[in-house]
Amino acid sequence: MHAQLAWQNWTLNCQGCHQSDGTGSANAAPSLAGNVAKFLWVPGGREYLGRVPGVANSPLADAELAEVMNWMLWRFDREDLPSNLQPFTAAEIGQLRTRPLRLEASQVRNDLLKKVEASGRP
Repeated sequence: MHAQLAWQNWTLNCQGCHQSDGTGSANAAPSLAGNVAKFLWVPGGREYLGRVPGVANSPLADAELAEVMNWMLWRFDREDLPSNLQPFTAAEIGQLRTRPLRLEASQVRNDLLKKVEASGRP
C-alpha cells in the first residue's frame, strides 16, 4: 500500500465530508472512526463499503480507490479489522462500484449495523 498517496487522495476526495479525523459530518457523511471495519464482520458489509455513493461515484481510478479504502480501514478502525482481512483490490472496487447504492444507502447501513450489533462482536 502506498500510504502517502492514499492519504493524499483521501485528503482531496473524502476528507471534506468525512473530516480529517473520520468523524463525519451531520447529514452529509457518516463517521468512519471506530466503526468502518465493523462492516467487514457481517455478510454484505464489504460490498456495502464498495457501493456507498462516495466510493462508487469517486473520480479516483479503481486502483487508487482500493488503496484509499484499505488505508481508511487501517487509519480509522484498526482495532476492529478482522484477523483474516483481505485488502480491497482494484478489480473488486471496479466491480462493486458498477452497482452504486443511492437512496437506499442509509437503510442498508442501518441494517448492517444492526447485524454487527447482533453478532456479539465488541
